[in-house]
Amino acid sequence: MSLLGSPCCCGHRRWASLLLGDSSRHAGRGHFLCHLTFRCPGTLWIAEQAPTESRVWMLVGVAGHFQPGFLLQSGDGPVAREFGEARRWVSKKLRFEKDVDVNLFESTIRILGGLLSAYHLSGDALFLQRAEDFGNRLMPAFQTPSKIPYSDVNIGTGVAHPPRWTSDSTVAEVTSIQLEFRELSRLTGVRKFQEAAEEVTRRVHSLSGKKDGLVPMFINTHSGLFTHLGVFTLGARADSYYEYLLKQWIQGGKKDTQLLEDYLEAVEGIRKHLLRKSEPSKLTFVGELTHGRFSAKMDHLVCFLPGTLALGAHHGLPANHMELARALMDTCYQMNRQMETGLSPEIVHFNLHPQKAQKDVQVKPADRHNLLRPETAESLFYLYRLTGDRKYQDWGWALLQSFNTYTRVPSGGYSSISNVQDPHNPQPRDKMESFFLGETLKYLYLLFSDDTDLLSLDAYVFNTEAHPLPIWAPA
Repeated sequence: MSLLGSPCCCGHRRWASLLLGDSSRHAGRGHFLCHLTFRCPGTLWIAEQAPTESRVWMLVGVAGHFQPGFLLQSGDGPVAREFGEARRWVSKKLRFEKDVDVNLFESTIRILGGLLSAYHLSGDALFLQRAEDFGNRLMPAFQTPSKIPYSDVNIGTGVAHPPRWTSDSTVAEVTSIQLEFRELSRLTGVRKFQEAAEEVTRRVHSLSGKKDGLVPMFINTHSGLFTHLGVFTLGARADSYYEYLLKQWIQGGKKDTQLLEDYLEAVEGIRKHLLRKSEPSKLTFVGELTHGRFSAKMDHLVCFLPGTLALGAHHGLPANHMELARALMDTCYQMNRQMETGLSPEIVHFNLHPQKAQKDVQVKPADRHNLLRPETAESLFYLYRLTGDRKYQDWGWALLQSFNTYTRVPSGGYSSISNVQDPHNPQPRDKMESFFLGETLKYLYLLFSDDTDLLSLDAYVFNTEAHPLPIWAPA
């Protein structure tokens, strides 16, 4: 029997949606208590909480956090009222004239993406006005000798710079801002946003140092060349490069063959160099390659890949992409299920030795924390939406139960935990990343909806912070 149809779910998937709605409101209470009053429940604090002078502008993320509820509940419902409060805050309080450094990538996917998405979902021009203002303030980051943007920019002074510890930017960061800047140009008619972002794509496309479509993790802003050559991963610092190749192609109406070719080559590079099966259960996983040496290490971040592969298959790419998506989804589920809390650690290592009587999934003490990340929920949403297989809802239900059991803070919000292998003392970190609201709960909400027209994957692409942006209509 399907778990969502079992007595523990009150006989109906609707119960899961109701529980998720409660979870969203509970998380939101923690978010608003921290951000609107700067008084966090208990000791919980929000990851984006910045020094006092810069806290206030971070709040624009609430416009995106409430998008699903805003769409689903019309009239004077509680979520609509919360969205109204967020809208009034954006109107009366949101100003970007702050002498503060922001990360180009994080600010683009969260703030710019959230404002653009809020504009599309509400039709309210206020959000587009704020998006254009913010986009203009990010543009100095692109003023480098190579046109590869700096990682940080001061939105008040317009001074941009690389990280304090290097002159490099990460490849994922500079290649995962294109959906947002392209859309800003389309809406405003101001070409500079799209031109700057697409110039980065063109330059990365032409670089040497790749391995069958796989890219290194770092790129130098002065030379415009890859650095730290020979290291290939689909985890941190490279992950969303691959995601945005596909999603830009879809966003633009499937016209840019260069994007498609780079994506298809990368998928084959993954198969050739990074794909392995674990022992004893033959779980398909994506490892890493360092100067020709394979490592059976897989970040939880890599669990974005099943959803991306499934999305590509839905849009006409080879059927074996969906087969790989299903296999990797099984693995990501096991990364959660095999932990005592039902929550995946940040990093796992897979066993490759059949002669050893070990579990498939192994965790080092330094890696056993869970940050409430969205990637498993994200891919479950795509796999369920595109296959209709209810097991993905079952798995999402189990994930939601684990979050509520081991990470929920009684007074409001949810907390990252330090030990997914100890259900008796998971060691709360008293910190809630904003992506738990903006992504994890949003994707779970959509997972439990059987309305395929709700943010249809034929009409929208989700940016890497789960903000839906429209697919462009044919010219």
